[in-house]
Amino acid sequence: MSKLAISDKSDISIVLCGAAGQGIQTVEQFLTHILHEAGYYVAALKEYMSRVRGGTNSTEIRISSDKVKAYVERIDIFIPFNKTAISRQRKRITKETLIIGEPENILHELDVNEYNIIEISWTKIAEEIGHRIYSNTIAAGVITELFNIDDELGKKYLRDRFTRKGEEIVNKNIEAFRKGNEIANEIAKSKGIEIKIKPKKKIEKEIMVNGADIVGMGAIAGGCNFICSYPMSPSTGVLNFLAKHSADFDILVEQAEDEIAAINAGLGAAYAGARAMVTTSGGGFALMGEGISLSGMIETPIVIHIAQRPGPATGLPTRTEQGDLELALYSGHGDFPRIILAPGKLKDAFYITQEAFNLAEKFQVPVIILTDQFFVDLYYNIPSLDLSNVSIDKYIVKTETDYQRYKLTKNGISPRGIPGFGDGLVRADSDEHDEDGFITEDLENTRVKMVEKRLKKLEEVKKNVIPPDLIGSKDYETLVIGWGSTCNAITEALTSIGDKNISFLHFKQVYPLHEKTKEYLEKAKKLIIVENNVTSQFGKLIKLYTGLEIENKILKFTGMPFSVEELTEKIKQIVEGKK
Repeated sequence: MSKLAISDKSDISIVLCGAAGQGIQTVEQFLTHILHEAGYYVAALKEYMSRVRGGTNSTEIRISSDKVKAYVERIDIFIPFNKTAISRQRKRITKETLIIGEPENILHELDVNEYNIIEISWTKIAEEIGHRIYSNTIAAGVITELFNIDDELGKKYLRDRFTRKGEEIVNKNIEAFRKGNEIANEIAKSKGIEIKIKPKKKIEKEIMVNGADIVGMGAIAGGCNFICSYPMSPSTGVLNFLAKHSADFDILVEQAEDEIAAINAGLGAAYAGARAMVTTSGGGFALMGEGISLSGMIETPIVIHIAQRPGPATGLPTRTEQGDLELALYSGHGDFPRIILAPGKLKDAFYITQEAFNLAEKFQVPVIILTDQFFVDLYYNIPSLDLSNVSIDKYIVKTETDYQRYKLTKNGISPRGIPGFGDGLVRADSDEHDEDGFITEDLENTRVKMVEKRLKKLEEVKKNVIPPDLIGSKDYETLVIGWGSTCNAITEALTSIGDKNISFLHFKQVYPLHEKTKEYLEKAKKLIIVENNVTSQFGKLIKLYTGLEIENKILKFTGMPFSVEELTEKIKQIVEGKK
């Protein structure tokens, strides 16, 4: 059974499951690093409960000789580290799944005669080595040996990771790793396992990165030199990344007392000339509503990253959802322009975040980047980034003595000066103001002109919209529409279906919509929209601006991302008229 389940596959899904604090993330980091170094395409994603210790968390690692970037339901190798792991993943475990672990974590749920079970007493072996903590390293040794990975890669990783803890710890981990190798050899012989996935040495030069880090890298490339945020899961990874590299890139990093302080600090820094950013999640962004309006009124650029999680209120703080599009779109009181971006691939996140700073500066508006928990925690390898076309576009002018901060212009964009750069006085006020920045009560004249001036910028923004990606044939009959993090799962599902009449339109900018959106949609005989929310927020936005109702909706709001299998099945049902 194991030979059929494992040996003949070109894409293997490994799931590690256990309690918070058991080191699941440590094993994930070990395996993704070593497998990538060995030349495999790797994607890793996690789901975890909102608690520091206990509960049951899992990590899925996909290994392939081809690019993999999406979540799958299928489990080929399952390693349970506690007694609740089996029940937690019960729906995903089949009789083809190879289950490796301690008997007490498996046999109370599954019959050894019906399932592919290999009993290994990790804890006992680890305690013989010196401590039960080494059981994770044993497990990592088992997996790497099943893939015939050079054990020197594993030893080097362990030395690099544990050197600061002393030679004894390094040696104990290497001993545990070797023990895992020995166990894997015994398993391979007894079960007839021969993994046929072949590594591709060329990908060794690719970088292994997650969503939070790539957003941070994009911010650095965009010239970000100020970030102020209040930590909030799942957005904090971006703050951590920029803090870690702040000294290298002259970034001022401040942890604020709350989100209200964070956005106001960001606006203050931007007023002084910084390229400022804040990172938060839906609940934190809700507190920033007045600050967003302030950005609109004083026409001060700022980049806001929102890592979405399910709401309302605290909701599911460690899960994923695309539920904050309307919050981003309608946040703040009054009418003023904004830009909303939503990368779908990790590589896109770098370039989109980099460009977000240029767009904010050019149009003097808030630019919002929407990701989600699934996206920021997702790891996979990508080619080295091309920086040849990356530029930091500067729009700040040196002021004259007669400088007017809110000068009326044909396109609504006033020359932006900053204090101390030139001879002019740079006024800013949250009240309605005239061209010089003085508060005004001239309702019929100045107020109207200023409102119209600010909204004129939206027309200029529309000329610079990032176009959606059409994946598939231009001569489609069915068009699947998605935005943000659903990109990879939809793409892989359509590859699985293999119908050339189905194409995919992925939006990386969700507001304003690209001018050809309606043209794309009207060309299709059947439309399907895929969203990780309950009301099809992007579908409503499309209807608002194009008048087109997308009848076929695939929506998910469990807190989990779409799997390739479920999208494959649901899209096929709609195309075949069975749904």
